[in-house]
Amino acid sequence: MRFAIKTRPEHQSWTQLRDLWLAADRIELFESAWNWDHFYPLTGDLAGPNFEGWTMLAAMAEATSRIRIGCQVSAMLYRHPAGLANMAATTDIISGGRLELGLGAGWNQIECDAYGIELPPLRERFDQFDEGVEAIVRLLSQPETTMAGRYVRLAEARCEPKPVQRPHPPITIGGRGKTRTLRTTARWAQQWNAITKDPADWLNLKEALVAHCAQIGRDPAEITCSVNIRLDSPEQIGAVVQTTAAYADAGADLAVIGLPLGAEPGLLGPLADALAPLA
Repeated sequence: MRFAIKTRPEHQSWTQLRDLWLAADRIELFESAWNWDHFYPLTGDLAGPNFEGWTMLAAMAEATSRIRIGCQVSAMLYRHPAGLANMAATTDIISGGRLELGLGAGWNQIECDAYGIELPPLRERFDQFDEGVEAIVRLLSQPETTMAGRYVRLAEARCEPKPVQRPHPPITIGGRGKTRTLRTTARWAQQWNAITKDPADWLNLKEALVAHCAQIGRDPAEITCSVNIRLDSPEQIGAVVQTTAAYADAGADLAVIGLPLGAEPGLLGPLADALAPLA
């Protein structure tokens, strides 16, 4: 099994977050570090501070040197796909080719209401998502892109400079929708990420992804299947290792360990030592 960390960019200072990512950058066991794409906190005081995901990624791209970086996951509703493609290309260049491009349909009603962002019904939202993913892939990999979709319209559009990683940075699609999310994952993604109740729940979703891959003739082994596992305190490291081992037995490729608020960089060494036997 492989390992990553995720920091919640809420209710913490920039220095705290940067120091955690720098510490993870020095520990080889952790292959990637992730944040999230929200404008408001998801826990505690919703009026509290929360850092914007992509500007944070660009800064972390410059601060770190080894670890791969990603946003888990970027809400397609929040940025035009062409703008997001340019942001991704620039961040990949800043990082020297270490970007993981996380994409999701979006869901946060509170943020959408506050900022005047339309949150369409689920079917329309996923139609928009499908077009957006295709547009981003084409912009990052083709010299010019023309699309005449319902939601995305591009006319000989260019995205330059291109990212370091070719044909494009690996795409991570996050979500657990069997019908739409996992179908889009099968078509476009190099990684699927989910938050699940337990390994049985995760395996049920994985089987749906495998079925979608079979329908389009894609080898599911081409897709890294990851799961988020939350660590709420240093005292829970042992329990997190047990949970991680159960997901490894179910076939998960990558465990993304969500770090507690206010975590100190010194937590990462003991965490890595405890997880190492599962690697």
